[in-house]
Amino acid sequence: MTESEPDSRVRRAQALERQRAAESRQAAELIEGFVAAAVEAGIAPERLTVRPFGGGSRYRTALEGWYLKRDKSVGVGTDGKFYVLSIPSSFKARLAGATIAPSDPPLELGKGGRDGESMPMAEALAKRLAGGNSWGSSQGS
Repeated sequence: MTESEPDSRVRRAQALERQRAAESRQAAELIEGFVAAAVEAGIAPERLTVRPFGGGSRYRTALEGWYLKRDKSVGVGTDGKFYVLSIPSSFKARLAGATIAPSDPPLELGKGGRDGESMPMAEALAKRLAGGNSWGSSQGS
């Protein structure tokens, strides 16, 4: 290994981080636009819940917003932030509710997941907006 190899790896990692941060800023702008459009369209936000990693009953949160996937794994809060709606199992959260922090939004939901499960953020937001207040109602939401 030459002395320049670690430097090139560091530069590559820095470049990837800059790209991820830029994509996250783009996604955040899309989300802000979605929240404004959803409010203007009268799409009612709902109380967001989280699922423990191991599955089972969902835990309530203090967040209100809109789910972006029908499996309720990600959502957007009325605060304009993106949330991954899964947490470690917790007896306290089951009883008192869960507190979660926003995540950096990706430009591609489900990227790196199973085939057919990824979707551009812009498309997911557009589908949720088009679904209006009836979105998810056929899924027993």
